[in-house]
Amino acid sequence: MPRWLRTLSHLAPVVAFVSLVSIAGLWLFRATVPLDALRAAGNEIGNYLQTVGGIYAVLLAFVVYVVWGQFNEARGYLDREATALVDLHRTASALPSRSRVAIQDGLRAYVDAVLRDEWPAMAEQDELTIDRVGALLDHVWLAVHACRPVNDCQHTVYGEVLSRFNQLTDLRTSRLSAARARIPVAMTILLYTGALLTVGSVYLLVFDQFWLHAIVTAALAGAIAHILFLIRDLDDAFAGDWQIARSPFERALKHFERTAHIADADAISPGG
Repeated sequence: MPRWLRTLSHLAPVVAFVSLVSIAGLWLFRATVPLDALRAAGNEIGNYLQTVGGIYAVLLAFVVYVVWGQFNEARGYLDREATALVDLHRTASALPSRSRVAIQDGLRAYVDAVLRDEWPAMAEQDELTIDRVGALLDHVWLAVHACRPVNDCQHTVYGEVLSRFNQLTDLRTSRLSAARARIPVAMTILLYTGALLTVGSVYLLVFDQFWLHAIVTAALAGAIAHILFLIRDLDDAFAGDWQIARSPFERALKHFERTAHIADADAISPGG
């Protein structure tokens, strides 16, 4: 199923349900509170709604900006980590054969584990699995540490491998930090409380026709529900409908496999 269609299938019921609930609440409110009492305080109610709506609009805009920034930051870390993996894998090709095989096999095992195990673990905050996958990089480090360059060229390459490995571990740490980042609970409570207050405040407006009042209320409630759905989805960059794509790591794995095939072909060639 295309991503946009999957998102729509999850979003539409939420918006429809919230809109219907807001209309039901409006019907109960109008059945309880006489319109004449609200009409007499029309100016005060208008000023109040303008203040409440303005404050909540600023809050929503701020939170959307924050979660969208965090989402893009996490995506950037993932892309750079995948690039660092490819660079390290390629650079290690110039090391002695034993070290090269150990490093490249370790990187391949790490990418497999990230795609298979760590991705769902990041969504579920499963620190045990995350630590277990991270331990695979420790094996790569042991292979790097055990390498013994035999000439000046390999000494230069070895220095590059050390630098790129350190860069890789830094990017992994940044990616995991981005995966753990969440909107504080107090902010979440404020968002949903503000939504209730804003939609409930529309009940105070005076409309002689119920259907017109219901349309205004449902439209506002649906729009706020849509924004809150977006915030919740973007707040977890590695889960939900718009989670960050795994394609950078999948491309890195394909690069590893392609490189291995080329190395095998060179090994069996007459000049290999």
